[in-house]
Amino acid sequence: MDTKASSKPVRFLKGGQVHTLERLAPTRTLLEVLRDDLHCTGTKEGCGEGDCGACTVVVGELRGGKLTTQAVNSCIKLAHSVDGMALWTVEDLAGADGTLHPAQSALAQCHGSQCGFCTPGFVMSLAALAEDHPKKAIDRETASQALSGNLCRCTGYRPILDAAQAMAQWPRQPLNTPQVQRGLRALAQVTQADALALAPAKAAPKRSQKTDMGAYAAPTDLATLLALRHTYPQAQLVAGCTDVGLWITKQHREFDQVLDVTRVQELRQIDDYPHHIAIGAAASLTEAFAALVAQRPQLQSFAHRFAGLPVRNAGTLGGNVANGSPIGDSMPLLIALGANVVLASQRGYREMPLEDLYLAYRKTAMRPDEVLGWIKVPKPLPPPRAKARGQARGASGELCRVYKISKRFEDDISAVCLALKLRFEGGRVVSASIGAGGVAATPVRARATQTALEGQAWNEPTVRSAMAALRAEFSPISDMRATSAYRREVLGNLLWRYWLESQGNTATDLQSLTREGALP
Repeated sequence: MDTKASSKPVRFLKGGQVHTLERLAPTRTLLEVLRDDLHCTGTKEGCGEGDCGACTVVVGELRGGKLTTQAVNSCIKLAHSVDGMALWTVEDLAGADGTLHPAQSALAQCHGSQCGFCTPGFVMSLAALAEDHPKKAIDRETASQALSGNLCRCTGYRPILDAAQAMAQWPRQPLNTPQVQRGLRALAQVTQADALALAPAKAAPKRSQKTDMGAYAAPTDLATLLALRHTYPQAQLVAGCTDVGLWITKQHREFDQVLDVTRVQELRQIDDYPHHIAIGAAASLTEAFAALVAQRPQLQSFAHRFAGLPVRNAGTLGGNVANGSPIGDSMPLLIALGANVVLASQRGYREMPLEDLYLAYRKTAMRPDEVLGWIKVPKPLPPPRAKARGQARGASGELCRVYKISKRFEDDISAVCLALKLRFEGGRVVSASIGAGGVAATPVRARATQTALEGQAWNEPTVRSAMAALRAEFSPISDMRATSAYRREVLGNLLWRYWLESQGNTATDLQSLTREGALP
């Protein structure tokens, strides 16, 4: 299928120079442009789906006048999305005199490169890590998390982690330089002029607003986004492209028009209200999980396991939710937390419980002219007051847990995801909220299991009964990730794990088990 070439050029800063690319098709990936158009072949194509990290690059943009940098996968990132940004590949790291970047020097000294195919991706993730920790020693855990999106097929992670910790031995070579900031400010002026040309006239009646989005549009304000969505309902929405990118690279799908929501300032914000937080649909997964963890620190491990860091940096919570995949990991958690979604259009706003957004497999209640605007997540309720003498005693307060079962620990898709938020008073379950993924055609709320728990004493017989209800509540399919019987069995086992943890048992998974003297 032929794609309509974009009339709007793509401009970005690379190697201190502005690169301008004309008439790019809307579905050209950044990796294709780097290798085929700019001949920067240090960036490798491995999986083509954001799993292996061989294609990792660093992108930077000015936010609030400050430069922020992040490692992302270029294989599923659309080339148009870096318009107005700074970009670094492995070719850009060494100094003008040939001095290697600390990430490169450390990998060489620690013998972190083996076959070498994945090495450029590791170098770029390490460069982003060094940028985030300019004056701070990097510990093993921080290094491991930063490299969670990079796979080494030779299985030599120890020397690579050694290199991450050794980078501080060399003089720092920051990516954030005055030259880069000046270049980005100049590009911002051009990008702003493009945005003004795209925006509808403010004085025009809403129904008569017409805009020409071309083949690819990335509006910077909500009014323009809604006007474009009203006029071009057939345009493919992208909000990070970590799933649509696979439609392009694996299914070879083409789109004549792409509408990118990730530049809309109103949707990039995370607002704090007295009883909830409102996460804009264009907030990255990294930012969204940071906000959720700030409210509930126990979610930190799940946030790390959700996906590799480059995917979390590029993907958005809104994209994960609106995508409607039955194996999307954020939705079971959000359902358990009682989240609502706000849909926006030129006609106004409407709000609904998140689980009501999903009608069938990959089908949502969003109308053709609507976009997902915000995800509203209630804050934890305060613990109950201490019981007066003579009143019932027992477990009290909220206990929230989310469990992901997958073949790899991180950067993998779930076979089953189960999230539970129960509230106890005096040893009884006063409320239960349970979300599940991988067990039905959509993310679902386990209503029958909630009913089996609410009002019951929190003890082993209640849990055993609820386990049976949970296993009977869904009829999951068998596929490449798990059989139907396995999924049902795991559902019940995860509820049992929740019970054990509620009783203070911390040795419930491999993460909690350590062997004295084991290699890090």
